[in-house]
Amino acid sequence: MLEDFWANAIYSVVPTILVGLLFWLVMRAIVRADRTERKVYAEIEAEERKRAGLPPVE
Repeated sequence: MLEDFWANAIYSVVPTILVGLLFWLVMRAIVRADRTERKVYAEIEAEERKRAGLPPVE
């Protein structure tokens, strides 16, 4: 009976942990993609400003 208790406890907690881990991975990917996109956009904007003879944005 004690082993049934621990098995049920583990089976109850594991799905919650897996969903939390999946959520964390998805959010991490979204944040990193946004960060990379902003960096690339800033590089393109700086390049275009330089080409147009404008001062760089600080």
